[in-house]
This record gives sequence, C-alpha cells and structure tokens, in this order.
Amino acid sequence: MKKRTLIILGHPNPESYCGTLADHYATGARNAGSTVETLALADLTYDIVLHRGYREIQELEPDLTMLQEKIRAADHLVFVYPTWWGGPPALLTGTIERMLLPGFGFKYHKNSPLWDKLLKGKSARIITTMDSPYLYYLLAWGAPGDKLMKHAVLKFCGISPVRFTHVDRLRFRSDAWRKEMLEKVEQVAAGDAHS
Repeated sequence: MKKRTLIILGHPNPESYCGTLADHYATGARNAGSTVETLALADLTYDIVLHRGYREIQELEPDLTMLQEKIRAADHLVFVYPTWWGGPPALLTGTIERMLLPGFGFKYHKNSPLWDKLLKGKSARIITTMDSPYLYYLLAWGAPGDKLMKHAVLKFCGISPVRFTHVDRLRFRSDAWRKEMLEKVEQVAAGDAHS
C-alpha cells in the first residue's frame, strides 16, 4: 500500500529555501511510490492566535478544518520550517495551537492526568534550517525546538517515530552545498517512504 505523505511547510515565505527543501522531499517521496500533498501554511487563511486559550475553543476556519482532515488521512507527516529564536516560527506554533485541539490531537481522561493520543499510527519527519551549528544548538541550548515538536506536540498526540533532518549553518553554506542537501533530502524521503 502506498504511504500517504503530507508535507506542511511552516515558513512564512513559500519561496524560501525551506520551500525548496519541501519540494525536493516531495519529489523523493513520489519517486519512491508515496502519494504526496504539500500545504504551505502561508497560503492558508486563518487566525493563528488562540485568543481565549482552551477554555473557549474558537470556531475553526475552513482552512484549519481542511488541514485537520488531511492530517487524519496521512500516514506520514513532514514539517519543514526554519528554527528562529530556538524554535519553530509563529506561523507554525500558532497553527498547532489552533488546530491540534482536544478531541482531534488528544483527549484528556475525566478526573485524571492521563490522556488518549488520537493520532497514533502516524510517523513524522522534521526538516529544519538554522544558521547556528546544530552541535551548538544541541549542547548550549538543549535543542529546545526539537524537544517541543517531538515530545510536547507530536508524541503527545501519538505520532511516532519522529525523525529529524537538520540543515545547519545555512547562512554560511555555498550554492553547491545547498544543492547537495536537496539531493540528500530526496534520499531521506525515499527512505521514509519504505520505513
């Protein structure tokens, strides 16, 4: 059975290098037999601010409802975004806050600290760019954005395994290096399609 892959581009500028990485991941996944769909969050229309927290759930705009449906239908989720200030950009974190709601991503047990993970059976790949060396990001800061996305978001909802591709020191990289990374991302996608 073909793996259904949904690529979620979390960069506010779809024409960024992140957008190019997403395109090459899609190519690699399709060439390996997956069905692939890419959604650029910047092209959708909705409010990324959770105005009243979770005490009063805002009505979902049509694009957020559509995003939920596509996540439900996918076997494998790919998030492509830049690491800014140690974590994902506001566009992605705001989307997560608005869309991964109780009853969709998780469901708390009544009078209990436990919860049901409603997105079990899905895997994820995170492709994130950063200007700092990844080793510095890991050792000096503890990779806070990685921990947030892997544990506090995706695994919290049952998505596992969650794998990473870090594209580091980006502002120092040559055009030739960037091209090699695009080829590597296609290979990563092919591996994910068969895992």
